[in-house]
Amino acid sequence: MNYLLRSKKAILFLSVWVSAISFVQAQNIVKNGEVINTVTTAVPFLRIIPDARAGGMGDVGIAVPTYGNGDFLSPDVNGLYTNPSKLAFIDKDYGVAVTFSPWLKALVNDIYLANIAGYYKIKNKQTIAVSLRYFSLGNITFTDINGAETGQFRPNEFAIDAHYARQLSDNFSIAASLRFIYSNLAAGQQVSGALVRPGIAGAGDISWYYHKKFNANSAHKLEHEFSVGMNISNIGSKISYTNNVVRDYIPTNLGIGIGYTLDIDKHNSVGFYIDINKLMVPSPIPTAELMDSSGGIKEKYDKNSNSIPDWRERGISGMFTSFGDAPGGAREEFNEVTWGFGAEYLYNKQFGVRLGYFYENGFKGNRQFLTAGLTVKYSVVALNFSYLIPTTIQRNPLDNTLRFSLLFDFVKGGKKAGGTNNTGISLVPDEPKEKKGKNKEVKPEEVKPIEKEMKLEPVEPK
Repeated sequence: MNYLLRSKKAILFLSVWVSAISFVQAQNIVKNGEVINTVTTAVPFLRIIPDARAGGMGDVGIAVPTYGNGDFLSPDVNGLYTNPSKLAFIDKDYGVAVTFSPWLKALVNDIYLANIAGYYKIKNKQTIAVSLRYFSLGNITFTDINGAETGQFRPNEFAIDAHYARQLSDNFSIAASLRFIYSNLAAGQQVSGALVRPGIAGAGDISWYYHKKFNANSAHKLEHEFSVGMNISNIGSKISYTNNVVRDYIPTNLGIGIGYTLDIDKHNSVGFYIDINKLMVPSPIPTAELMDSSGGIKEKYDKNSNSIPDWRERGISGMFTSFGDAPGGAREEFNEVTWGFGAEYLYNKQFGVRLGYFYENGFKGNRQFLTAGLTVKYSVVALNFSYLIPTTIQRNPLDNTLRFSLLFDFVKGGKKAGGTNNTGISLVPDEPKEKKGKNKEVKPEEVKPIEKEMKLEPVEPK
């Protein structure tokens, strides 16, 4: 790796490292008279949507249905990244999906996010699933103050999830998820005299999903479907990379989605979807407001007088206070909401094209981009592609990057009663073949009258 590339990666690594293991107060960066006050967390890779189908619609997926042969469009396993409760409506018995997303492709070629997920339908209305998300930050060269190389390191992060989804009715489902988080950014290094170690945390999700189809099987009216869902993700412990008593928040998030799908005919459908998301993490206090004239923290922000801002010491209560703690009031709280808009056209539930747009306020991160996507499905295999196009000068790690997801869905034995499998072969069992010596045709003359076989005698009355 040449020096320039190594320098770029070192800058990237340090920016991720510092934001994750240390407290960086909001700076006095002013734009149009307002202070830029971005909400940051540790392990931000948990908020990256790996599903290329959602990626083609502005990261929209909470209320998005998808392929299937049943009355409703059946979700696929990648739905667990946006709303695990959709898995309860999956109409196959088991399946697996793999996704791959290059990261900062314009700068380096060894940083990526890889995911694998699988599900199994244990009963008609219950589904279990597991998934692994792995984020590699490539190879980092550490040097001392004189520039001499001190070692090589490959920072990485991963999360292992387990999900359980259940239908409570024909239209409504819920799900619960558990997550183990491991983040190893610079184990063994020293920061201000503190030894860096891997960060470990635990979290969970709670989600629900509702959809209803109208005018089903109507000969004169168009069929259409309404869907809505919610997912509160990454509810869990804080994380720390040192022995520091102050721990960092993980990206607890509230997501709500609404969708509408119109079935133009039995082969063509079009859908429109909206997702809104908000981090349930306390808003930071800008430096100009936080510090007093002597450089210390103002008393109203440090009630314990321990030189740690109160908002950094909140536990689970921080989830709830995050809806009203922004220093700029209701306007700033509203600015912390991100918006995703997506549209999709499907033909015969086998070919699809999609467009999307993602918006984040300029004072809260300024991520704004267009997306496009494509789906090709044949038999048990589906392949999704997505492409991100930036719309602002704010760089995105996925700028002009092609992502893909590969999915496989199966039914037990390759068939389901009374229908067709994914190959289009009839699943109605054939009539049993006639066996020799059995079911022999009986001629009428061979049937003996019943009175010849049975002697009936009258019964004397008592």
